[in-house]
Amino acid sequence: MIEAAIYGYGNIGSGVVEVIEKNQDRIAKAVGQGVHVKYVLDLRNFEGDPIQEKVVHDVDIIVNDPEIKIVCETMGGNEPAFTFTKKALLAGKSVCTSNKELVANHGAELIQIAKEHHCNYFFEASVGGGIPVIRTINNALKQETILNISGIVNGTTNYILTKMEKEGAAFEDVLKEAQELGFAERNPEADVEGYDACRKIAILSSLMSGKTVDYQDIDTEGITKLSAEDFLYGKKMGKTVKLLAMSKLTENGYLAQVSPVLIGQENPLYSVNGVFNAILIEGNTLGNTMYYGSGAGKLPTASAVVADVVEAARFSGSHLPIDWSEEKVTLAALSASKRRFFVRLDRNQVSEAMAAEAFGIGRVVCLEELPEEYGYITSVMGEGEFAEKFENMAGAISRIRIEE
Repeated sequence: MIEAAIYGYGNIGSGVVEVIEKNQDRIAKAVGQGVHVKYVLDLRNFEGDPIQEKVVHDVDIIVNDPEIKIVCETMGGNEPAFTFTKKALLAGKSVCTSNKELVANHGAELIQIAKEHHCNYFFEASVGGGIPVIRTINNALKQETILNISGIVNGTTNYILTKMEKEGAAFEDVLKEAQELGFAERNPEADVEGYDACRKIAILSSLMSGKTVDYQDIDTEGITKLSAEDFLYGKKMGKTVKLLAMSKLTENGYLAQVSPVLIGQENPLYSVNGVFNAILIEGNTLGNTMYYGSGAGKLPTASAVVADVVEAARFSGSHLPIDWSEEKVTLAALSASKRRFFVRLDRNQVSEAMAAEAFGIGRVVCLEELPEEYGYITSVMGEGEFAEKFENMAGAISRIRIEE
């Protein structure tokens, strides 16, 4: 029997216990022996819960117990998760985590510590919930040069955007409903401003490049400025709006960003709705593959943590290499990248001729419901050039990038 411990008995931590207990036969068959949760580290006592007898309040009880081979870190946040994780790795215990903030901040450092102490730092659950995208990049695609990753990696924002599209509802109303249903946090800033997706694409970009991509260097835009009118225009064009996390290898280096974009029905991400996630990966010889599933939730995320537990148990005492060094990547400048944009313009201030002069020969989109304005699809333009012209144009209402 392999002994394990859990840091944090919240939603995901309790889910890990549930998955281990429910799927013990499958786990034992995969590992060759069972996995048993010996300790749960938490500030609370959980009186009346069967887990109560396993609860400890001192991390050193776990770190100093030679029987513990694997730790599941489901605390969230940077501290004390970083300190506690480092202690476990230094003691030669593998750590499996769902903590995207910690992985984005210290992933390469913790992988190196694990290597030096013949154990593993696994983080499948940090991106995409139950979707096995991390292991796919590390194992199934390690022969590929990954050219492009784009995905819907935040279930909260995808739920909000789906409701706005299907029901014509305002952002504020859908956000309130999402909070009432438990799909959005009381403080939703990390989700709706794109910060959560930013950390996730930083992790994927680091695995893609083999070096460290700092999430603070990634241009990030959330969904708070979107309106029901944007979706009306999208429907007229046969498109919808999704919050995409994107990273690509360009001639100028790696380019990463998080932004709402208009995508057409030919894009596989077009039909990904509700709280589901999906990630498109393009390899230089494989071409495009897509990974789809539950991107959040107690059991899908816990299942991904336990998948790492199984891997750590199977290779106990040895280190599985992950190509992610502490060398930092300097990202290509977003301003130099080129694409089309969709802009909404006040008809009384901006004529169609003025739009064509500023944004190149494009396409006009009109809605009967909005007679005082019109939409304009620009020609292919540099981000910097477009931003300057848009900001200086009186009568410019809003803009959304187009992903083609």
